[in-house]
Amino acid sequence: MAMASTESSAPPPLSRYESQKRRDWNTFGQYLKNQSPPVSLSHCNFNHILDFLRYLDQFGKTKVHLHACIFFGHPSPPAPCACPLRQAWGSLDALIGRLRAAYEEHGGSPDTNPFGGGAIRLYLREVKECQSKARGIPYKKKKKQKKQQQHLQLRKTQIKGNTTPTTPADATVSIAKPFQEFAQFTS
Repeated sequence: MAMASTESSAPPPLSRYESQKRRDWNTFGQYLKNQSPPVSLSHCNFNHILDFLRYLDQFGKTKVHLHACIFFGHPSPPAPCACPLRQAWGSLDALIGRLRAAYEEHGGSPDTNPFGGGAIRLYLREVKECQSKARGIPYKKKKKQKKQQQHLQLRKTQIKGNTTPTTPADATVSIAKPFQEFAQFTS
């Protein structure tokens, strides 16, 4: 007599990102339901999203100094102050990214995604600049630096390895190199 298999085909556990995205989506949906009157996801617009982001500030853990604070612009203040705690810009930016993805996964069109609208991007940019000034911590664009480093490394590799240049700038460097070497011997 054969025994029935007790193994169930349970889906694999969600990644940390997927779990967080699901929690964020459910939290946002609950926020909309708690509005007076309740707002359905189909009627959600950028104003609801901005209100949600402002609402989240009360749970923030990042000290953002006010203009009148003596520690405004100091990255490591030597003493405590009464300035408010807010959500960090990076946290809000990541949250919007997850909600934007969740919106489309739940059938929303990328063209009408309220999480990707200009008002949301503007709000995030303003929060970033405000927090950068208030905390004295400049936010740097990592992607551009990384791309520049990769481009420089590629150029060095092409010059050392005498590979065929792929861009006009690389061609100029490749052509100029023998003349530079010749100039060293004639000087």
